Amino acid sequence: MAREALLIVDMLNDFIDLYVEKDTRLKVPASRAIIPNIQKRIREARQQGMVIFYLCDAHDRNDKEFIKWPPHAIMGTKGAEIIEELEPHFPEDLTIVKKRYSGFFKTSLDRYLKSFKIKKIYITGILTNVCVLFTAVEASIRDYEVAIWADSVAALSKDDHETALDQMERVLKIKVIR
Repeated sequence: MAREALLIVDMLNDFIDLYVEKDTRLKVPASRAIIPNIQKRIREARQQGMVIFYLCDAHDRNDKEFIKWPPHAIMGTKGAEIIEELEPHFPEDLTIVKKRYSGFFKTSLDRYLKSFKIKKIYITGILTNVCVLFTAVEASIRDYEVAIWADSVAALSKDDHETALDQMERVLKIKVIR
């Protein structure tokens, strides 16, 4: 049987606005609404024996990404921590620190997925049109089967969310579960 994994992308305090450090945030208003859906996905994944990965932005204070986006998820700050409602279970859940949009770019994610013989990944989290999209694209071109729960991802706007889901579904042939 092919192993499956659940990826939880950037469900961090700075994005959810449960805790924000002064001048270090990028609040995603729709993110709070997807927390119960992701909690459900985590429960289902545990019941099915899936491997769970938390992909977490972690930036240096002078990261060049802050030219494009407000400072957020600065390493060592409370804002860069996974929200309490989705807290990982250690040691079975794995945390992958990333410095760019894709969970694969210069990380150990692909190596771990291969070591667990993962063939299919389910992606949840934020932003649908940025980190979720770039992670899904890289997973797809690495020949993983990819599925996205539409109610378990969020973007800064409904249009961005729907456009990204549409592109993943139509262009990449990623299964979008609605």
